[in-house]
Amino acid sequence: MIQFEHVSKSYGKTPVLKDLNFTIPDGQFVVLIGPSGCGKTTTMKMINRLLEPDTGTIRIDGKDVHSQDKVELRRHIGYVIQQIGLFPNMTVAQNICVVPRLLKYDKARCDEIVQEMLQLVHMEQYANKYPSELSGGQQQRIGVLRALAASPPIVLMDEPFSALDPLTRESLQDEVKSLQQKLNKTIVFVSHDMSEALKLADIIIFMSAGEVVQMASPEEMLEHPANDLVRTFMGKHTPDTAPSKVESFMRTNVFSVHKDRGVLECAERMARGSVDTLLVTDEQNRYLGTISIGDIRHWGRELTTIEPLIRQTARTVRVGDEAKESFDYLLDSGANYVVVLNADDTIAGIVTKTSVARSVAENLWGEAK
Repeated sequence: MIQFEHVSKSYGKTPVLKDLNFTIPDGQFVVLIGPSGCGKTTTMKMINRLLEPDTGTIRIDGKDVHSQDKVELRRHIGYVIQQIGLFPNMTVAQNICVVPRLLKYDKARCDEIVQEMLQLVHMEQYANKYPSELSGGQQQRIGVLRALAASPPIVLMDEPFSALDPLTRESLQDEVKSLQQKLNKTIVFVSHDMSEALKLADIIIFMSAGEVVQMASPEEMLEHPANDLVRTFMGKHTPDTAPSKVESFMRTNVFSVHKDRGVLECAERMARGSVDTLLVTDEQNRYLGTISIGDIRHWGRELTTIEPLIRQTARTVRVGDEAKESFDYLLDSGANYVVVLNADDTIAGIVTKTSVARSVAENLWGEAK
């Protein structure tokens, strides 16, 4: 358990933290979030004494961290930063075991730890690689494993994934959450991304101007943001501000062809795009209907263009229409998509069942609304 009791900090005459009082229970994933300069990183760094408070007390399991040797304290608190910080002259195995070696673990135990850690992220074959041989995502995985290697009860993470590409970031978020639950660690995680906080956190601590504005579960914060600042920062995630128009949920990267295109060409395009239908337009790019791979297979050899195969069976809506109507149709009919048209009948995009999932996730039309 981590306790902040009347903790304050200033730089010169500028207050950075103002009388912080909160408790983090054991085994919880806690995300500190808020506007830039709100004090979230300063708060986290006080837990392992990288920074010291001017006033107040921070306790871990009832013991004042100020009474403990800094070096010894940090050897029992994992720490992961955005810059990763792997030692370039050490192998992956050597990097993972930096803290266990400092704690005088023998070689056999260190080797065992390396295998256990790498198995958690399916990277056993990388033990003897050097950081320069790894991708950014792989390096950050090793950074996380290094923080966990000596089995510390607490791990601090300072925006560890913000420099990574979105796909790698999503993957690492999933892995870290899984590791935290599997190993029952207390993680204090600094983020500026509300989507990340909602995905990872058991508890979110929202800070502003050095103060805790709200400390709550993601569900509670979504349903009852403490003030307009929290509501604004959460943006599209809050039910009250969620978008309701069809264009907010549509996909714009659709597969379309002109009506005069060849049958073989269209079949090839479907194959390359892994789709079974194409949207068809006229010379002015106005929507005419769809063609399916089934019709091409049945009639294709007899035709030079796809025009005779065009069907007008897909549901269409207009930009500005309510998304709920399209979602209800997709769920009730079993159709795969709805075509969204602009005012001039050109194609704006399509709404798919993935859009329905997004709306449910954002609790856009709950029973209580």
